Amino acid sequence: MMEQKMMVPAGFEPLEKFAKWNLDTADERTKARREATGPELREFYEGVLPHIEAVLDACDQYPLGELPESHRGIFNVALSMAEIAPHIEFYRGQVGVPYAFEEPRFVAVHGADKTWQALPPNGPR
Repeated sequence: MMEQKMMVPAGFEPLEKFAKWNLDTADERTKARREATGPELREFYEGVLPHIEAVLDACDQYPLGELPESHRGIFNVALSMAEIAPHIEFYRGQVGVPYAFEEPRFVAVHGADKTWQALPPNGPR
């Protein structure tokens, strides 16, 4: 299997090893989280957490929908962190949501949209 690469701005090179979490859509991030193992989630969480504030500061320099390609990888990693953090912080590393209905039954209205584009749910209006 070929290793996935991710473009990152200068200073964010430590995040390159998390390129597999550079996923454009909410559907992709949810699926990847459900297919991961608890230890994989923990490794990602512990590796990204020290950089998350700097990632958000770097991405906040751009208006919604105008994120340059150089920052899309770290933005997507931050969104994957938002997907994974509750599973580490609240669910003891479980990849699923305990005591919940089956997750694949939940269909996000915006799930297939590329999140960095900041489209409203159901696309442009």
